[in-house]
Amino acid sequence: MKRVRNLLQAYGTLLALVMIILVFSILRPKSFFTLRNFINISRQISLMVIISIGATMVMSINEFDLSVGTMASLGGVMAAQMAVAGLPLPLCFLLPMLIALVIGWINGWIVARFRVLSFITTLGMSTVLSGLIYRLTGGATVFQNIPRGFSFLGTYKLGEIPLLSLIMVAFVVLFSLIMRHTVLGRRFYAIGGSEETAKVSGINVPLYKNIAFALCALLSCITGMLIASRVGSANTTAGDGYFLSSYAAVFIGCTVSRKGIPNVPGTLVGCAILGILTNGLTMLQMPTYLQDMITGSIIILAVILQKVGRGDAR
Repeated sequence: MKRVRNLLQAYGTLLALVMIILVFSILRPKSFFTLRNFINISRQISLMVIISIGATMVMSINEFDLSVGTMASLGGVMAAQMAVAGLPLPLCFLLPMLIALVIGWINGWIVARFRVLSFITTLGMSTVLSGLIYRLTGGATVFQNIPRGFSFLGTYKLGEIPLLSLIMVAFVVLFSLIMRHTVLGRRFYAIGGSEETAKVSGINVPLYKNIAFALCALLSCITGMLIASRVGSANTTAGDGYFLSSYAAVFIGCTVSRKGIPNVPGTLVGCAILGILTNGLTMLQMPTYLQDMITGSIIILAVILQKVGRGDAR
C-alpha cells in the first residue's frame, strides 16, 4: 500500500495526464488523437506556459504576483501602439520588456523593503496598470494601422510547427536550466524554503525577490506581446484570462515534484493538462460553465496534493 502511495505521489499527475489523453482519444478518436490536433494544442498552451513560468519564479520564493494578467495586457497594448506609431519592430518588443522589468522590480522592492504582503502589493499594482492601459487606449482595442510584420512571431510556422510552440519550448528549456543548475535558481528555492535560513546563510533576500518579480513581469509582458502578435490587435483585457490558468498550472505542476515545490517541467505538465482538457471538452461540446467548474475542481485538488507532497497535510 505504501509503495502504491509513493508511486501515485511521484507519478500521479503524469498518470492523470495520460488518462485524460486516453479518455478523449476513445471519445473522439478521429478528431482528438491526431498529430494535427496535438500541434494545435501546443500552440494553444504556448502563451499560458510562458506566463506560467513567470508565476513559477515568484512562487518559488513563496510569493504571489496578482498583476500578471494586467501586465500581459499592458505589454500587448504598448507593443501594438509603438508599432502603429512607426517605431522599428525590434524596439516595439524590447521597450515594453524593459518597462516590465522596471515594474516587476518595483513590485519586488516594495514587498522586500516594506514587508508588505505580495498579493496586496501586486493587486494594487494591477489596478495602477489597468488605469495606465485605459489612459493609453481610452478603453479601445488597438488594431488600426498595425504593420503586417508585427504578426510574424504570433502567426509564423516552421513547416507545420507554429513558431509560438518553438518559443514555448525554448523558454521551458531555458528556465528549467536556470532553476535547476544555476545559483539564481538554488537561491530562489532557498528563499522559498525558509527566508530566515536564507538570510542567515548570507543570501541577499531582497535582491533575489526583486529579480523574481522582475522576471515574472517580463514573462507576462512577453506573453501579452505574443497575444497581440497572434491576433493582430491589442485588447485592453487580453491578459486577464491568463491569471487564473497560470497559477492553476503552477499548482498542478507542484504535484509533479516529490517535494511539492514549483518547478518549470511541472508547470509545463500543468499547462498541458489544462490545455488538453479545454481542447477535449470543447470537442465534446461541453458548456463553458462546466469547463470552468472542472478547471476549478482541478485547482482545489492540486492545492491539496501539493500540501500532501510537502507533508503539510494533517
